[in-house]
Amino acid sequence: MGQSVTVIAKPSTNSEVLRFEINRSLTGMGHERYSSLADVIRDRPVDLVARRILEHGGVDSVHVNSSVITVRLAGGSTGDGLQEIIEDLFRFYPDGGVEATGDDPAPDDAAVAASTD
Repeated sequence: MGQSVTVIAKPSTNSEVLRFEINRSLTGMGHERYSSLADVIRDRPVDLVARRILEHGGVDSVHVNSSVITVRLAGGSTGDGLQEIIEDLFRFYPDGGVEATGDDPAPDDAAVAASTD
């Protein structure tokens, strides 16, 4: 369930800063800044992406303005894996749905009988 977020990594003149443009607005016209997990106090989509990026590690701060996510990396970090975190922000199942995971429970006999009546 859920669609992948389209993410385009944009170049930065500062090697410690990564910039991602996405196909949806997370903040409207506002700015949100996160310097640590303690700054993430709500559960809005912008908070969720900041939490996941900060939990990934190697990040000093996250700034989000509308559809632009700017990440300041910690010393020596390359930001590997951050784009995938953003792409999977609203995904709950892998491509192909629940069946692809093998976790789809078999229906019980009563449910099958009720659906054929």
